[in-house]
Amino acid sequence: MKRSLLTLVAIAVIGGCATTPAVFTDYDPGVSFGQYRTYQWTQKPQGFSPLMQQRLVAAVDAKLRERGWTQSTNPQVNLVGSVATETRYRMDSFNSGPMWGWGGWGWRGGGCCWGGPGWGWGGGFNTTTTMRSYTHGTLVLDMFDAQTQRPLWRGMAMGTVPESPIAQTTAMQASVDRMFAQFPPAVVAQMP
Repeated sequence: MKRSLLTLVAIAVIGGCATTPAVFTDYDPGVSFGQYRTYQWTQKPQGFSPLMQQRLVAAVDAKLRERGWTQSTNPQVNLVGSVATETRYRMDSFNSGPMWGWGGWGWRGGGCCWGGPGWGWGGGFNTTTTMRSYTHGTLVLDMFDAQTQRPLWRGMAMGTVPESPIAQTTAMQASVDRMFAQFPPAVVAQMP
């Protein structure tokens, strides 16, 4: 069953252990982002809860508004979002300590000590292994110049999708905050 990546994003609990979303951004250093002020969602992220999609779109819209961008039917930038989720499995093993007692005599292959060469007492460890499934998700946001379709910017968040909608929303918001922390990118001087 698919869960919101976003909500994943992100990203938060593997087998009961909290993690933070892995967030990455990339952009075209030859683009001056100061020329852009309007955008339109060409594709909103799908593949998870409609409520989570609504929250994600609102979070991204709020970040762009904070930077002076507005939505427009005649945009300078097209915004495309996508979400992918997959079920992954994790095996956890732990030793609960040595298992002592009568193990019987037998060949142990290689020359032990008790009872002659290659013979010894039995024993070992109590090992418990559990397999857990969890949902891993990836959120991708891409920006394109609306006129030329030139790719401008990409934000990506990846991680474990929490079970709880509240935890999903928290992880999603943390991912969006980190994605847009350095947006718009500063213009980097080009070397000749």
